[in-house]
Amino acid sequence: MRDYIKLLSFLKGHNREFGLAVVFMFIASLLQGVQYSLLVPLTDRILTNKKIVLPNKVPHFLQNIVDKFNATDTHILLWLVPLLFFIMILVRLITTFLYDYLMNDISQKIMRDIRSQLYEKIQNLSLEYFSKKRTGELVSRITNDVQTIENGVSYAVTDMIRQPFLILTNLVIVFMVYAHAAGAVILLVILVIWPMSVFGKRLRKLAKGSQEKMADISSHLLETISGIRVVKAFSMENYEIERFKKNNQEFYKYKIKGIKRSLILSPVVELLGTVFGLAVFMILGKQVMQGHLSFGVFGLFLAGILQIISPVKKLANVHAITQQALAANSRIYEVLDARATVLEKNHPQELGIIRQKIEFKNVNFGYDHESGLVLQGINLEIKVGELVAIVGPTGTGKSTLVNLIPRFYDPTEGQVFIDGVDIKTVSFQSLRSQIGIVNQEAILFNDTVRANISYGFFEASEEKIQEAADRAFAHSFISKMPHGFGTIVGDRGFRLSGGEKQRLTIARAILRNPPILILDEATSQLDSESEKFVQQALDEIMHGRTVVAIAHRLSTIIKADQIVVLEAGRVVGLGKHQDLLKTCPLYKRLYETQFSNPA
Repeated sequence: MRDYIKLLSFLKGHNREFGLAVVFMFIASLLQGVQYSLLVPLTDRILTNKKIVLPNKVPHFLQNIVDKFNATDTHILLWLVPLLFFIMILVRLITTFLYDYLMNDISQKIMRDIRSQLYEKIQNLSLEYFSKKRTGELVSRITNDVQTIENGVSYAVTDMIRQPFLILTNLVIVFMVYAHAAGAVILLVILVIWPMSVFGKRLRKLAKGSQEKMADISSHLLETISGIRVVKAFSMENYEIERFKKNNQEFYKYKIKGIKRSLILSPVVELLGTVFGLAVFMILGKQVMQGHLSFGVFGLFLAGILQIISPVKKLANVHAITQQALAANSRIYEVLDARATVLEKNHPQELGIIRQKIEFKNVNFGYDHESGLVLQGINLEIKVGELVAIVGPTGTGKSTLVNLIPRFYDPTEGQVFIDGVDIKTVSFQSLRSQIGIVNQEAILFNDTVRANISYGFFEASEEKIQEAADRAFAHSFISKMPHGFGTIVGDRGFRLSGGEKQRLTIARAILRNPPILILDEATSQLDSESEKFVQQALDEIMHGRTVVAIAHRLSTIIKADQIVVLEAGRVVGLGKHQDLLKTCPLYKRLYETQFSNPA
């Protein structure tokens, strides 16, 4: 029941429209049941010119209606009944259109809101969350799972309300017409509920399995399409095709099992309804033959039972759709209920422009309890205007250390200060607006060169954008592009070389003009010619700033004001290049490895 409540909670904010839709559903359901009551005067009075005969004592108002029909001339009824029937049909069609439109409008608004909520939640989660989740899986939550929820809201919720209205309307009619025989209809409804509950639990498991497998497919698509160069470089096309086929086949198996169980429900309900209907036909048919029941009343009773069987069948299908929606709903709430590990205070202070230093005090950090600490006992001062380089073997925590400065992560223990202010107490915007980052992997968006350079600073003038490109040594290749700064760079900068992509990210950082600059092995993946241009661009942007640089090539940081040597998450060396060659064995070994001449 809690899962149903969470699914229906998405209707919050649409109460007025939903209430109006329910009213229209009730009117349409009532008219659909009542319109068949005109079978009685049509057959008993107009076609056969006989009196309407009810089997038992009926409510007083109904007996009055029957008496009026019996007393009315058949020629008048010939015009009156069709007119009433037309009016009922017309009103029912209008109200059906209105509730269908309203429910579809509500469902589309809910899908819009869920997608927005999911995307907003994903954007506000900490980086730690993304280290544990695949991109394709998150994309699948926003696309496939939300689409499944749409079916649950637009179709299932509508039928969950309308079909019971129809059942109730027709139950009232058959009870008023023949209460003794109508009691058996309750038994029919109870018999139908049992297979629905049995199949429902299995359907939800299958639905969740198929949704998880679709997430695998989405992840595989994103990985192999974005990494198509690697796939082709290693001639792995056939391998990836087979992997995709395997995931696709498993998804098919889940879906077809769910479809099979959904399809079984409908014939089971229809079989039960047929057996029941035939039994009613035989029992009441005998009373018609004996003159205890008029043919029109018999037809109305039989039509009422058929009108009950049809919505019960639809409810069986609705149950299947609902189970799929509930499975998708649980996956969506896994994201919505996730908590960010790095949080901004309710009333954070604004951090002023850095004037003194960045300071790490007794900092320990671990991604989780199982993997242990990545950083241990870090005490470090980075003064304004300094170039501080961080070096060490792979996996020693260099990137982790610099990621603590913009609060992508928080220390497990200890604190990070800027000008004596704990960065946990300041707003994200005032902290991160002072920091420019140039990563090892250049991140570009499938947009124009202009939009990529001005990302985060879209109000920048064309003159400022071009100046940033000039200072990043990017203007020369931009001017050769088909549309210059208006050229689309492709997905992740697919149309550019590594050096060109990196120079665009440097231009982005120059335009931002941050007082603190973090360079995360910005030249490690470039060829010699590209490295030359990128290094010139970096020299340009580093001038007059506080720079923290993770260095892969020691030749680029020999003139650093401080070099921090990390080993196994600990600082084992701190000082200038010449001093570390004498005092830090690890640094000396790294330097000699890179600069030794085998000849």
